[in-house]
Amino acid sequence: MSEKQSVVIIGGGPAGLTAAWELIKDGGADRFDVTVLEGTRAFGGISRTVKHNGNRMDIGGHRFFSKDERIMDWWKNVLPLQGAPSYDDKKLGREHDLEPGGPDPEKTDKVMLKRHRISRIFWNRHFLDYPISLSPGLFKALGFKLTMKAGFSYLKSMFHKLPEDNLENFYINRFGRQLYSMFFEGYTEKLWGRHPREISADWGAQRVKGLSVVAVLKNAIDKMLPKKRSNQEVETSLIEEFWYPKLGPGQLWETVEENCEQAGVKVLTDAQVTEIRQEHGQVTSVIYRDSDGKATELKADQFISSMPIKDLVNALDAAKGAVAETGEGKSLVPADMKTVANGLPYRDFVTVGLLVKHLRIKNTTDIPTLGNPPIVPDCWIYVQDPGYKVGRIQVFNNWSPYLVKDVDNTVWVGLEYFCEEGDDFWNLSDEEATQLAIKELTRMRIINGPQDVLDSHRERVKKAYPAYFDTYAQMPELVEYLDSFGNLYCVGRNGQHRYNNQDHSMATAIEAVDNIKTGKTSKRNVWSVNTDKSYHESKKG
Repeated sequence: MSEKQSVVIIGGGPAGLTAAWELIKDGGADRFDVTVLEGTRAFGGISRTVKHNGNRMDIGGHRFFSKDERIMDWWKNVLPLQGAPSYDDKKLGREHDLEPGGPDPEKTDKVMLKRHRISRIFWNRHFLDYPISLSPGLFKALGFKLTMKAGFSYLKSMFHKLPEDNLENFYINRFGRQLYSMFFEGYTEKLWGRHPREISADWGAQRVKGLSVVAVLKNAIDKMLPKKRSNQEVETSLIEEFWYPKLGPGQLWETVEENCEQAGVKVLTDAQVTEIRQEHGQVTSVIYRDSDGKATELKADQFISSMPIKDLVNALDAAKGAVAETGEGKSLVPADMKTVANGLPYRDFVTVGLLVKHLRIKNTTDIPTLGNPPIVPDCWIYVQDPGYKVGRIQVFNNWSPYLVKDVDNTVWVGLEYFCEEGDDFWNLSDEEATQLAIKELTRMRIINGPQDVLDSHRERVKKAYPAYFDTYAQMPELVEYLDSFGNLYCVGRNGQHRYNNQDHSMATAIEAVDNIKTGKTSKRNVWSVNTDKSYHESKKG
């Protein structure tokens, strides 16, 4: 029997907990001694569920869907698919392909629901289908003149391609300048705080991939055909059915954390990693501080990090003088690598949850919904109108009826605002942020006014979105430097400074664990998940 390897995992989000479970499952406790260090008291990172007065908020909205079958099976093994109708399924007479022998959502919490995605765009006081469909509502909203302009603009983009050296050109090549200016330019600037021409096209290649006017129109035509399509045949941005944990995304990660502990993983919360020590090209230990500020050093053979790269490099640099031969106070991180890491930008995020009596907007679709009167069926409403600061609006009732304490008589909505930590919006008081959210919903005619609001909660999220500008262009050099530590693996959204979906973050962790188990030294497989050259969200068995 070989001696067990010790592994320290930094972060208890999707990537960190996936790595922990992959190491420990199927008797892995005989091979690995695993410790997870989570800096907060919650699990799931941005995929956590926030609880407030009996209602639950999903931070950012998380569809559980992947074209990687490994991930779909992974989720289903944690929370099995529903085998009986949920509360809203019963009330609305809604049918799904239920899982034979699956749990009943009305009798147990540990269950994954099947959901239908409905999303719309709010633009110029009109609600448009998302993605854009061939509907009378679209032509009515645009008008004849604008529709013709958009059409000719798109035709021009088909024959005159711009160099894709920024996000603006990326969008224009796929949608034409007119549609770009209406639906992408202002929204992108709202999201990132930068004009699209300042942002790398990498973001579009990763997030939008095959989505274009052709793909949208093809999807609209295919939907009219009688043949039922699987999600594998549809662009991810057009997916209409997904899975969802009964009590929100954080429920899945809380369950994974419980499973890990039961299998032998040591999980420490309120454990902020402040230093990472190295010697001879290997990481040797991490130093973390608990809620009382007490510092503890933890040595290990292997290290998996999902902490923001900026923080990772600063933690490596904080261990100055830790190795005797370097001399007291001498930096262990090259100056150019510190410059790149500290120049990596992030976009932060605020959600304001409002519990309201009802919505002013009516359900004009043919999709039945809960509520008295019935609410709109949207999971998300994208606010692509530049006249509003809010970026998206979630209707939590439609994600899962179990997120809302009184789902029949109240509507629980979340207004998502993109900002930067420390800016004027970030620094608003809870009351000020709530009043702004109420004013915007009222001006949009979604609610009647403050008299409709029963409760509220404001949630701040740091480093929610790794951004693709400033020193991002030098990321390959930083990756090469970090990979020089043979026993350090960077995984997840912030761990790789890549705007990954949840499934991609998990896949990076699975690849890292596979390298540790097999002794593979190249980390190319870990970094290549969800890159436009090698991943493309193609179906993997």
